[in-house]
Amino acid sequence: MPKGSEELTNARKDEIINACAALYETMGFKEITIRDIGAKTTFTRTSIYNYFQTKEEIFLALLSREYEAWAVDLELILREQESLSAAKFSELLARTLEKRGCMLKLMSMNLYDMEGNSRLENLVAFKKVYAQGMRSLTCCLEKFFPAMTAGDIRDFLYAIFPFLLGVYPYTCHTDKQKEAMELAHVDYVYYSIYEIVKSFVAKMLAAFE
Repeated sequence: MPKGSEELTNARKDEIINACAALYETMGFKEITIRDIGAKTTFTRTSIYNYFQTKEEIFLALLSREYEAWAVDLELILREQESLSAAKFSELLARTLEKRGCMLKLMSMNLYDMEGNSRLENLVAFKKVYAQGMRSLTCCLEKFFPAMTAGDIRDFLYAIFPFLLGVYPYTCHTDKQKEAMELAHVDYVYYSIYEIVKSFVAKMLAAFE
């Protein structure tokens, strides 16, 4: 790690992560290289290795940042709402995930690559952020659905997190994928992230109002 202030270190990490995020909007995970990321930063490409050893570690840091932002949104719901119906909570939760397309994409398409090629300490740091999101969601369920037992909440969490792994590919399709569905004569309904999450969560919580 280079010498310097913590502020400088964090600023450079943020710049690297921002460059990665910008590239991920138009390029695939496998296409993006550290050289590409370095070309979008204000310092040399080799300096990136002072902060991240692999491309996957940069993407894992991006995913961690996305999770942190999601947890903040969940905590905002917790603070601002006194009570919520299943329908209203489902709507608000779906809105938080609607903003996290990058998070959902990374989770569904690149999680194993990121975790497999990152140092253990980076993976532990991500898991802590992941746990934070799980705790924030748990607190929402405890407050708004007091009829849920600890077992009910556990069952909900073990349903929604695997479900989230499939949200991106079911809601975001390339033109090629759409054309293939048409040529294969597949009767397929296209849902947005908001629509599919809202419907799923409302059904899961309907019994606990």
